[in-house]
Amino acid sequence: MLQNALFGGVNAAVLTAMKDDLSVDIQRSAGHAKWLLANGCNGLAVLGTTSEANSLGIEERTAFLEGMVAAGIPAARMMPGTGTTAITDTVKLTRHAEAQGCRAALLLPPFYYKDPSEDGLFAYFSEVIQRVGGDIKIYLYHFPKQSAVPFTVPLIARLLKAYPDKVKGLKDSSGDFVNTKSYVDAFAADGFEVYCGDDGALHKLLNAGGAGCITAAANVGCAASAVVYANWNNAKGAEAQVQLSMIRKAVTSAPLIPGLKALVARNTGDAGWTNIRPPHLKLDAGAARKLFDAFDASGLKLAKAA
Repeated sequence: MLQNALFGGVNAAVLTAMKDDLSVDIQRSAGHAKWLLANGCNGLAVLGTTSEANSLGIEERTAFLEGMVAAGIPAARMMPGTGTTAITDTVKLTRHAEAQGCRAALLLPPFYYKDPSEDGLFAYFSEVIQRVGGDIKIYLYHFPKQSAVPFTVPLIARLLKAYPDKVKGLKDSSGDFVNTKSYVDAFAADGFEVYCGDDGALHKLLNAGGAGCITAAANVGCAASAVVYANWNNAKGAEAQVQLSMIRKAVTSAPLIPGLKALVARNTGDAGWTNIRPPHLKLDAGAARKLFDAFDASGLKLAKAA
């Protein structure tokens, strides 16, 4: 396991609560964030894919982060997603994150134009990094299924050579452990932090030299993830990974974001948690029952929200 990682451990890709009119609900979101920090999470990846960030406007995203800080969520524990298709918006969001006290930001590649060259991607991130300035660290977000724009080992090598004090790590949501390990093998010896987006890979990644996870399923499975992380090099961790893998399989058996919101709604007794922005839709009753049965089969008992 990589030691002394800035966000080492269990990081939830945090859900964003919505009101009935589909505006952002800071109170519910902050309550969930506090629950996550009290139940196994070391950090909070807010305003990412699971957060429905790309369904939020720029002003909504800045207001959300300000609201979370005002509600008592430590900015230093949050890694907001700030990557957009526009250099200027990415710079604005990243600077804003630092101004709120965040230590790092998670950046998607510019995902609208497909098949960009390595030179083009390097130029994009160079512009962003140089314009952002400051001390905030940059983490890269590899999610080719959604973005269709991958982070290759040669591109990362170029970025690390040019900006060694700025580019700190990567979240790999490819679901391909061979790919995840390729980043570890290439860069972890120099302190580059590799996080898996697949809970099923956490134990393997820690033993390979990774830093931890940034996952959607941690919204409900963080207690199990924490056991794996704390026991990464012993049998207890391997046993906990079996349960964590069951949790991952359960939550991905339904549409991910609606399913996670349904699980949180059940645990909190708050049906408002199922509110979700289109094109996502709430789970129907039958799909929710199947999801609940699959999740409960993992044996994880969720701590009730305060």
